[in-house]
Amino acid sequence: MSEIYPDTSEARKRILVFGATGTIGRATVRALAERGYDVICFARTGAQPPHDMGHKFRFGDVTNVRSIAENALCGEQFDAILSCMASRTGTKEDAWAIDYQAHMNILNAARSAGVPQFILLSAICVQKPRLAFQYAKLEFEKALMESGLCYSIVRPTAFFKSLSGQVARVQKGKAFLLFGDGKLTACKPLSDDNLANYLVDCIDTVEMQNAILPIGGPGEAITPLQQGNLLFEVVGREPRFKHVPVRFLDLVIKILDVAGYLVPAARAKAELARIGRYYATESMLLWNSKTGSYEV
Repeated sequence: MSEIYPDTSEARKRILVFGATGTIGRATVRALAERGYDVICFARTGAQPPHDMGHKFRFGDVTNVRSIAENALCGEQFDAILSCMASRTGTKEDAWAIDYQAHMNILNAARSAGVPQFILLSAICVQKPRLAFQYAKLEFEKALMESGLCYSIVRPTAFFKSLSGQVARVQKGKAFLLFGDGKLTACKPLSDDNLANYLVDCIDTVEMQNAILPIGGPGEAITPLQQGNLLFEVVGREPRFKHVPVRFLDLVIKILDVAGYLVPAARAKAELARIGRYYATESMLLWNSKTGSYEV
């Protein structure tokens, strides 16, 4: 596999990336390569590296600290670790296994290998935690801050990709789904490339180090109702909305919680429903604990 880094006469910093096969991970690796960093990516055994990336991949198991040491670090020197890794579902078991323990494995291996810097992609929602994955992320953030490594904890707002799920519905002439009146929440969505470049900036920007960094996209915060209207305008259709009461989610959660006593799989579904309710009712903006409100 050929490399795509620009030529440079200076020694390139070596960056070890976790979560490189995800959407933000891919964008981050592209940004690293474009700036001339020497990038190594670690992915789970059996993962398929993207064909459009000319960087090196190594494979192993992030749930095994020995695998990280032997298959990712390989006794080599790295200037920084950058993790875009996150649990797939956000359920309790998945969150504590990946958002916390797998990251602890990486951190412990990094400290043993003398890696001086760790850049973590976290999430803005951990500032107001109610869900298992949020508590897992916060627990690792605490461990990272106490590790003695130079750290940057990046907490982004929503991604454009995460807001695009209803594009196909609207293109087919279906209604745009809203919870409540569509004004319960707001966010400042980021593009993949903007977030990726922000993460890479943390490597050499002193002001971004040993800090928690909330970041949102440009412009004013927009509500789901505004997002829907913009989407209808783009596709040239008259706006059509279907409003889903939040209490419907509450009912679903209660039913699944009760079912969970008999069917273990229902417990995981209940947690997924709680995650959905959280995002349906909480803005992805900076939370001001003093005023008890989000800052627009």
